[in-house]
Amino acid sequence: MRIRFVARFASVIAVFAFAGWLGAVAQAPAGQSAPATDAGSFPLAPPPGPQIYPTPLNDSNDGFVPIFNGTSLDGWDGDPRYWRVDDHEIVGEVTPATLLKQNNFLIWRGGTPANFELKAEFRISPKGNSGINYRSVEIPGTKWLLRGYQADIDGADKYTGQNYEERGRTFLAPRGTITYAETGKKPAVIASLGTADELKAFIKPGDWNEYHLIVRGNVLIHILNGHVMCETIDDDTVNRKFAGWIGVQVHVGPPMKIEYRSILLKPLPLVSFRSIKPPSPRLQPASHSRRCLLCSEGPIMGALGRIQAQSFPPSASG
Repeated sequence: MRIRFVARFASVIAVFAFAGWLGAVAQAPAGQSAPATDAGSFPLAPPPGPQIYPTPLNDSNDGFVPIFNGTSLDGWDGDPRYWRVDDHEIVGEVTPATLLKQNNFLIWRGGTPANFELKAEFRISPKGNSGINYRSVEIPGTKWLLRGYQADIDGADKYTGQNYEERGRTFLAPRGTITYAETGKKPAVIASLGTADELKAFIKPGDWNEYHLIVRGNVLIHILNGHVMCETIDDDTVNRKFAGWIGVQVHVGPPMKIEYRSILLKPLPLVSFRSIKPPSPRLQPASHSRRCLLCSEGPIMGALGRIQAQSFPPSASG
């Protein structure tokens, strides 16, 4: 059996060597040997330059539309004891006389976006606790209370940047992590974006900061002041949501103040998972010739196919 195995292995090596010689000769001009770097011998080689690079980071708002008009809460729904407009800003404030027993939200009633980008600037007081909810649902039997994904914000910047699911699975992606969530399991960290303290250095306490959320399919990306804070890949088919309300929060706790301005929304194309197909196992375009070494009809792949049909390596009975 070993002798037959060695003999068949040697035949494979011989096929590769002979096929390489055939391909070089077949594609070389008459009377010349094909150079080793002939592009025709390497149909999958990188194309000649120049290569294409992404455009530099910029602050363009092309395609974004404002969902806050800067003068009133038209299109928004919230408790007037906690929400108002001052100086072209949405202000959420809890005072000693209006302390909360449950979190409270100002909800945008302009739609329930599915795939989108959202930009918003915020400023929070040192003891404040807030966040931007998205793809959220209202809790039955309550008013101005949401459950869903949240781009977290707090005055101490302990949690700012993370993905926290309000009244749901809670900590989906702490700041500095890329996580994967699947049905019936806790979210798992699969990569690091830096430590929470390293990313905290990009947050401006007591000043204006800008959130940029990219929400598409099951991928949720939180960007703050131009730096990625966290990313969630949500494959939890029981708990994930693909559309829902957008809202901003004031939180149970001590008196606090949160301000929002320049809230912009950009719809993104719908994602159809069924339209994503695995690549074809055949690499041969219609224009390839039968001399291509990688094609199923070519000298190498064709010979290997015939050897596979003969059961290689040999079975124990051989």
